[in-house]
Amino acid sequence: MKLATLRLDGATRAVKLDGDVLVDLGVPDVGTLLAQDDWAERAASATGTTYAVDGADFAPVVPAPSKVVCVGLNYRNHIQEMGRDLPEHPTLFAKFADCLIGAGDDIVRPEETEQFDWEVELAVVVGKQVRRARGAEAEAAIAGFTVLNDITCRDWQFRTREWLQGKMWDSSTPVGPYLVTPDELPGGVRPSLDVRLLVDGEVMQSDTTGDLLFDPVALVEYVSTVIRLNPGDIIATGTPGGVGHARKPQRYLVGGETVVTEIEGIGRLENRVVKETSV
Repeated sequence: MKLATLRLDGATRAVKLDGDVLVDLGVPDVGTLLAQDDWAERAASATGTTYAVDGADFAPVVPAPSKVVCVGLNYRNHIQEMGRDLPEHPTLFAKFADCLIGAGDDIVRPEETEQFDWEVELAVVVGKQVRRARGAEAEAAIAGFTVLNDITCRDWQFRTREWLQGKMWDSSTPVGPYLVTPDELPGGVRPSLDVRLLVDGEVMQSDTTGDLLFDPVALVEYVSTVIRLNPGDIIATGTPGGVGHARKPQRYLVGGETVVTEIEGIGRLENRVVKETSV
């Protein structure tokens, strides 16, 4: 199944893709749906009101996750381009719900940064509460996958040894448009999918999730060891090589660009970069 959160008349609705229409699932958003133990059966059998896919206004696929855990340095080629050794353990940082925007929303470039960068990422969406999950339990906790662009203010990221301040900027991180369940993807909960990111039509990143150092199941195991994972929580699995910061010369988003972030079998984000207007 492909699930999404649709904006409609100032509200949101959880929907599933059925051919060329979106079927209403009877709850406000995908996060609310996933909180129900029988969410998969409910979604599969839904036959509610339908909306056109064409022109749909997608909210973040989970608008208000209890947490967004991100993984840095998880593709071998990106680790190498950043001049680092392969890590023994996942490098974790966080984002917040206020960071998230929809699949077609503008990315707001803060006036405080001169190094605004892109990162295509496969994101795990959690479907059940787990703590210290292992093996089959970790696999079963994965509701599906979505697309995320981990937009980063590099000059803020590297102000200190901790990355959070470069990663958590308001209204900067598109995620969606769909949650795709593992049964629809080659490799299931360990999918092998092509990922790409383009800036104004130029390919900047192109790789496969088969290059991940720590796969989605391993990440659910690791993160849930530290903290409880709840339905709707998101784990961004890291980015491949090709980020602007590692290029020679370096390249950054200045405003006015169109950034396309896409993952095979899951979907596509298309966002225009706009300069923040001072309040």
